[in-house]
Amino acid sequence: MARDTVREAVPAAHGFLLTERVGAVQISTRVERRIRRDFPERGAAPEIMLMLDELPETADYDPEVFGSERLQAAIGLLARGSVHRFREAVRLARTDWRDLLVAAALAHEDWPEALDAELGP
Repeated sequence: MARDTVREAVPAAHGFLLTERVGAVQISTRVERRIRRDFPERGAAPEIMLMLDELPETADYDPEVFGSERLQAAIGLLARGSVHRFREAVRLARTDWRDLLVAAALAHEDWPEALDAELGP
């Protein structure tokens, strides 16, 4: 995944602040759409996306792995709209990203079809 400067809206006391982050990874449109659907509470989706965005920088192994739509989606799918489950999925990802894929049913060769079924086109 390309690592570029990314402009983002960050929750602030009175609305959102536009900030720039260097080295951020791109979150796919499909994953973003799913996060916004699963986390409809005000401010929750931007917070979740920020945590996904920061994950590659905090990984103990190849940060590029965490930039993939597959892993980002696996974390979101396991969360099922719960911030607590989201944090648990992030912990699992940091421990062993392969276990994360197994838990999210995205570890087998049919994972692209499974991802399409969950996220749409």
